[in-house]
Amino acid sequence: MTLLELIESGAQKLTDAKVSFGHGTTNAVDEAAWLVLWSLGLPLDSALDGPDSKGNMPLTLVDSTQAATLLEARIQTRKPSAYLTHEAWLQGVTFYVDERVIVPRSLIAELIVDGGLDYWLQESTHTVLDLCTGNGSLAVIAALTYPDTVVTGSDLSADALAVARINVDKHGLQDRITLLESDGLRSPALQSRGPFDLIVCNPPYVNAQSMAELPAEYRAEPTLALAGGNDGMDFVRTVLADAPHHMTPGGVLVLEIGNERHHFEAAFPHLEVVWLETSAGEDQVLLVTRESMTTLQQ
Repeated sequence: MTLLELIESGAQKLTDAKVSFGHGTTNAVDEAAWLVLWSLGLPLDSALDGPDSKGNMPLTLVDSTQAATLLEARIQTRKPSAYLTHEAWLQGVTFYVDERVIVPRSLIAELIVDGGLDYWLQESTHTVLDLCTGNGSLAVIAALTYPDTVVTGSDLSADALAVARINVDKHGLQDRITLLESDGLRSPALQSRGPFDLIVCNPPYVNAQSMAELPAEYRAEPTLALAGGNDGMDFVRTVLADAPHHMTPGGVLVLEIGNERHHFEAAFPHLEVVWLETSAGEDQVLLVTRESMTTLQQ
């Protein structure tokens, strides 16, 4: 069997098993390629067709069995592939992951890297907070993209922060990123790191009905990082109430809310926000200024 034949066979098995995607890939072929290439120690961007491709590379029985075992684990456990490989990629940056954190996939990362936030930043932007940092991916990407900033990553979960520590150390950013345990913005230690010029937040925002309908792959992730209450806005309400008190004048909050725009607008009908264009559309991530948030206090 060749490498490409094994990937095609694996993709068919994933399709037949009706596994769900969304944790780094969106289809069976890409998912199978990820697992097969990873199991063989080959670069994930290896060419599979064309004159210089590895697609026609013959595989030994040992190699085929090893890859098939990983594919079968994906089907039987229904765990995201990143949990099986302990590796995830976001905007070309690699991160360690395990079941203590959700698999990094925030659209905020592309906005940081592609300059989608630059218009809203100032020359004085220096302090950045990644609220609900999880495995630390947004904190790391922000530190790499904005070299003149100091970054704080915070999370309620001590387990998540332990994973974030692995990734901060992995990228040699110990002097740029501080990790703190905090329930939202309410930890004195976190408050002492501010005021913040930029807060990015991928919070728990999935509403109760959607939580009940999630595929097994998503239920394998920590509920704490996903569930946002009946309308998905429980934690968001807290953030919008607290954030203005810990931001500089002109500071901005970038908030990912996924498919919950209708719930967000129902909860905050008079809040002026800017919806940012991402690869998933213009209703997944919003930006709100400190000044706009202060209107909620009035």
